[in-house]
Amino acid sequence: MKGGPIDMKKILFALLGIATMTTMAAQQSKPKSVIINLKNNTTVTHNASDMDSIVYIGGEMGDEQGIGMKIYLKGTSVSVDYLYSQIESIEAPTDPKVDPNNKNRNYASDKYDESKFMYNLEWPRINETDNNSYSVKSTPDYGVTYSVEWSNTKIANRWTCYQMHPGNSASNVKRNDSFQEDPDLPEATRSTLADYRSSGFSRGHLCPSADRLCSSEQNAQTFYLSNMQPQWQSHNAGLWERIESQVRDWNSNYYRDTLYVVKAATIADVELNGKTSAGVYTEKCNNRLPIPKYFYCALLAVKDGQYQALGLWTTHSDDAQSSTTIKSCAISIDELERRTGIDFFCNLPDDIEEAVEATFDESFWGLY
Repeated sequence: MKGGPIDMKKILFALLGIATMTTMAAQQSKPKSVIINLKNNTTVTHNASDMDSIVYIGGEMGDEQGIGMKIYLKGTSVSVDYLYSQIESIEAPTDPKVDPNNKNRNYASDKYDESKFMYNLEWPRINETDNNSYSVKSTPDYGVTYSVEWSNTKIANRWTCYQMHPGNSASNVKRNDSFQEDPDLPEATRSTLADYRSSGFSRGHLCPSADRLCSSEQNAQTFYLSNMQPQWQSHNAGLWERIESQVRDWNSNYYRDTLYVVKAATIADVELNGKTSAGVYTEKCNNRLPIPKYFYCALLAVKDGQYQALGLWTTHSDDAQSSTTIKSCAISIDELERRTGIDFFCNLPDDIEEAVEATFDESFWGLY
């Protein structure tokens, strides 16, 4: 350590003997990353991952009988020693996972190639406890087509999210209809064409083909099976299609700014009316893919710097539900989070997120 304490170890060991004679206890703690600012204008950082333990002689800095600290590094019995009398201050380094204005946001991680996209407002909070993969589709001309969180354990889409705005909402091309496996997901745990063949279920889009007609390449990307869930066609071409159409109307007719969209279906337990129940049917699509009981949508509209949010919840049944209104599907994002356990729009500053997710404005969304 350049400019570090001179012969500090001998001094500290001598003081340790004195401390023992005067019944000053040596307190050991689990290491936490520390930044030590010395009075000789030297700064030293010790990361928790590199330390085995920290021993405080006489107590921590600021304690009346505190003398100093011994930091034992992993893989060695040698300690690095510091006297409090030579320390200007001790601080904890800033944790990149914590933002005081946004405690629940996503953060970059070397584990995922897609980390740079995880700060986008449309991204829900990623699931760090499950065996999940991420797939981001994009094109040079129009940017991100959509992003997917995929459960390798359940072989199912957890959510698809994307943006809608004037820059990607033009209708320039026709529907592609080329369904295919997603090569960006692990081969053993991705869905296949055989999973749907003769199953009685359609390949139900989450980011619809009609939301990506700006280019042939973007439209083709919506046909990756990672962007699908098994869906009864009556629901797919019924209530769900009406919701898809309504979202496009909101994007084109009302806001002309940015609409952040999350489309998904339940693949885990849900909380309804204070009770936990299964979010999937007992049977599986061709004995492999889970069949969701519910399909839903989370929306965040941004216009002139103002935010509005809305959740839409549908029961997945073999029924067009022609009498079900969009208004009757509407719930707050807070309620949607309670039902699904997913943290939506987590990258918003906490004060904005709390306000827009608590309720929804029927007049803003035209829900009459």
